[in-house]
Amino acid sequence: MPSPTKKRKRNGPDPIQQTRSIASFFQGQASSAAKQREEAPDSITEDPEQSLSDEALARKLQAEWNREEAAVDEHPVSQEDSAPPLATSSTLEITRLSDLSTKRLVEVPGKNTLALQSSVGTEDTISLGIPFDESPLTFKPSKYVDALQVHWEAQGGDATYALLTRAFVLANSTTSRIKIVDTLVNFLRVLIEGNTASLLPAVWLATNSISPPYIDLELGLGGSAISKALKKIYGLNSQGLKTLYDKYGDAGDVAFEAKKRQSFTLVKPKPLTIQGVYQSLKKIAMTKGAGSQETKQRIVEKLLQDTRGAEESRYIVRTLVQNLRIGAVKTTMLIALSRAFTYSKPEGATFPIRPLDHLARLKKEELAGIHNAAEEIVKACYARHPDYNDLVPCLLEVGATDELLVRCGLDLHVPLRPMLGSITRDLSDMLTKLQGRDFSCEYKYDGQRAQIHCDVKGKVSIFSRHLELMTEKYPDLVSLVPQLRGEGVSSFILEGEVVAVDQESGELQPFQILTNRAKKNVDVGAIKVNVCLFAFDLMFLNGEPLLDRPFRERRSLLRSLFVEIPNRFTWVKSIDATSADSEAVLEFFKSATDTKCEGIMVKVLDNNKPSTIQSHDAAFVDDSDAADQSFPPGNDDSTNAAQSTETREKGSRRKALLSTYEPDKRLESWLKVKKDYSTSSETLDLIPVAGWHGQGRKAKWWSPILLAVRNPETGAFEAVTKCMSGFTDKFYQANKEKYAEGSSNLISRPSYVEYSGEPDVWFEPQEVWEMAFADITLSPTYTAAIGLVSEERGLSLRFPRFLKVREDKSIDEASTSDYLALLWRNQSDRSKEPATGEPEQLGWQEE
Repeated sequence: MPSPTKKRKRNGPDPIQQTRSIASFFQGQASSAAKQREEAPDSITEDPEQSLSDEALARKLQAEWNREEAAVDEHPVSQEDSAPPLATSSTLEITRLSDLSTKRLVEVPGKNTLALQSSVGTEDTISLGIPFDESPLTFKPSKYVDALQVHWEAQGGDATYALLTRAFVLANSTTSRIKIVDTLVNFLRVLIEGNTASLLPAVWLATNSISPPYIDLELGLGGSAISKALKKIYGLNSQGLKTLYDKYGDAGDVAFEAKKRQSFTLVKPKPLTIQGVYQSLKKIAMTKGAGSQETKQRIVEKLLQDTRGAEESRYIVRTLVQNLRIGAVKTTMLIALSRAFTYSKPEGATFPIRPLDHLARLKKEELAGIHNAAEEIVKACYARHPDYNDLVPCLLEVGATDELLVRCGLDLHVPLRPMLGSITRDLSDMLTKLQGRDFSCEYKYDGQRAQIHCDVKGKVSIFSRHLELMTEKYPDLVSLVPQLRGEGVSSFILEGEVVAVDQESGELQPFQILTNRAKKNVDVGAIKVNVCLFAFDLMFLNGEPLLDRPFRERRSLLRSLFVEIPNRFTWVKSIDATSADSEAVLEFFKSATDTKCEGIMVKVLDNNKPSTIQSHDAAFVDDSDAADQSFPPGNDDSTNAAQSTETREKGSRRKALLSTYEPDKRLESWLKVKKDYSTSSETLDLIPVAGWHGQGRKAKWWSPILLAVRNPETGAFEAVTKCMSGFTDKFYQANKEKYAEGSSNLISRPSYVEYSGEPDVWFEPQEVWEMAFADITLSPTYTAAIGLVSEERGLSLRFPRFLKVREDKSIDEASTSDYLALLWRNQSDRSKEPATGEPEQLGWQEE
C-alpha cells in the first residue's frame, strides 16, 4: 500500500472512476421511472408485480435467478470475454434493485440480457465447512476428499484456493501454536490424500514465498499496483481507499472490506486454484523489461477479480504484500509437513505410516516421541537442503523417514543453513559454560559471513548467511578459488568471513567500507574495496559431507589442504585453550577488539566429555539473534528447538556439547563474546516511535520496534534503528498492552518523526529506552544526525539491544542527534589509531 503522502498526491480524479457504477445506473433508472409515474399517474396501468411485497418479489426473483444460474452453468461465459452492453430484462423490477446489494449480474445466453447472480452463492461452501483445526488424531481427510475431488473436477481438477484460505482463516483466528500446527497438518493431509499436485504450491504460498532464498525471484510489486487494482476491481475511489486503509491499517483487511461492500460485478469469477495463484505469482516475479509493470498490474487485477468471497481477497492481497499474518513461519511449516506425513500418505506410496486409531491410543509421551523423530528428520533435511521444490517431492515418495536425508541431503550449489552460536554476556560466563572442555577461540571479524561452494568442474557459488546468492558481488574471490585449492581437492564447501582489507598493509577495515561495494555486475578491474576471506570451517570435501566430524578434524583438513594467499585468503586467527587459561583468553579477546574485530567466537574442539564436571549452569540462548543479523523480522525459528539435540551426559547434570557442524541450530558448543555485550560499552537513550507486526512466535506482539533520537534544534525525532533483541516475552506482552490497537497510545503518522518507511503502527512518544550497540554506521535509510556527518546519509546502530526502560528520563532527556554524531566521530578517530602487536594480530593466522 502506498504511503499517506503518496496517496494524497493521487487523490485527483481517476479516469476509471468516472464511469458510472452499476448501482448508480439502477438508482437513476428507478428515479426516472418514479418521476414519470408522478407526471402521468392516470396513463400508467398498474403492473401486478408492483403489488407484491418485498419478500414476495425477492422470492420470485430468486427463483428466476436460480433458473438463469443453471443456464449459465450449462453454457458458461468465459471470464476473458468482455462484458456486453448493459440491458434490462422485463422480468426484473429495477426500482428495488438498489436494495439487493449481494447480487451479481451475469449474462444469460440467448436472451441478450443480464441477470443478477448471488455473490454468496459463488463461494466454495464445501471447503468452508472443513474443520482443519480439529485434532489430527480425530480428523479424517477421507471424509472430505471424495466430495472435494468431485467439486474440483467440475472446476478443472485442481484444489481450489478456497481450501487454502480456509486454513489461513482458522490459523489466523487463534494464538495457540498447537492449533496453528494442527490446522496446517490437516490441510496438508487433505492435499496429500486428495491432490498431491497442489501440495508444493500450497507449501510455498503458506510460507509466504515463491522460491528458495538463493534464487533471485521477487514479486517486485509496489503499493501503487495493489492500490490501483483495489480501486479498479472493487469500485473504490482514492478517498474511499484511503479511508479504509486509515481505519484498518492492513492491505489485506482493506481488500476484505472492499470485497464485502462490492455491490455488483458483470463477470462471474472463475474459481482460483492453489496452483493457479502460485503460477500467477511466479509470472509476476519473472516478468521483466519494457511493459512489465503493466503486465504485472493485469495479473494482480485478474487475481482480485477471480476471488470468491472477502476472505480470499484478504489473503490474496496479503500474499501480494508478503505479509500473511497467520502466525506460521518456516519452523511451523516443517513441523506440519513432518506430522502430515506421519498421519497420511499419497495413493500408491509404499512408506509406512501408523493407523490413526493406533496413534490415538498412544500415551502423550509416546506420541510426542513419534512426532519429534519425524520433525528432526524433516528439519535436518531442510537445514542441509533448504528447498521445498526438492523436499516436498521426496516426502511424497519416502515420507518422513531416514531415506529422506539420503534423497534430499547436502548438495553443491544449494546452500546449507549456517550453524549459529549462542550469546554470552562476558568472558567469565563463557568460561563457566565450557568448564573442563578444550575449545578454540577465534577472532570474530567485522565482515560478511560467506559460504563457498566449488564442484569438480570448477564452478563456484558464494552464499550469504541468509542463503542469498552473492557470487556476482565477489568475482575476485571466484577467481581466487583455483589458487587456494590444494592438490587432491576436487570439490568443497567451506565457510568464512569476507572482510574489507587494505591490500598493502593488511589492515582490517570497518564493515561499512565493505557495504560500499556493489552487489551485482562487479568488474574485477574496477574493484576499489578489496577483501580477504578468513576461512573457519569445512563442511564438504571431495563429494563427502563432513558435518558429523569433530571441529578439530574439520579445521585440520581445512588448514592442511588449502593454500594461504596473504591478505586475500587465510584462516581466522585463533588459539586453543581450556577454562583454566583465563588470562590467555582475556588477552586474546583484547587483541581481537584492538584489531577492529567484533569480539571472539569460542568453539568446542572435540565430542569428548569434559575432564571435570562441577556445575550445571542454565543455557542462555538469545531468541532472535538480532545482534548478528540484518533485519528482516521472523528469523528466530530455529532458536526454540536449538537445544533439543543436546543430550545429557550419564551421571552428570552437564550437557554434552557437540563439536559437529549442526546446520540451522544454535548450540552452546559455539559461543560468541562480543564487545557490544560488555557492560562498559556506550549506550544511548532512545525513543520508541513505531512498530511492526511480529512474525512467527512474535506474531502477537510488536517486533521490531523503531527508535529515534531527538533533534534539539528542530524538536523532531529522527529514526536511528529497528530493534528486536534483548526483549523478554513478558516485556513484549506489556508493550503490546501499552500500545494496544485502538488505544490512545497509537496515533496516525506524526509529522515530527523523520522516517521514510511504513511501520504498521505509530506510537505516541512517551518513553525512553536504554539501548546497547556495537557500532555506529552511516545509513541511507535512517535520518538521525543527517547533515552533521554527511549531507546525504544519516547514522544508524549495528546490533542494537534493549537494556531497560529509563523511567527516570522524559523524552526531552533522550539522546540527541548531536551526541550520536559525537560518538560516531570518536569511533572514527579510534579506527584510525595504529594497531599494535605482531603481524599475525593484524589479520592472518600462524599455527
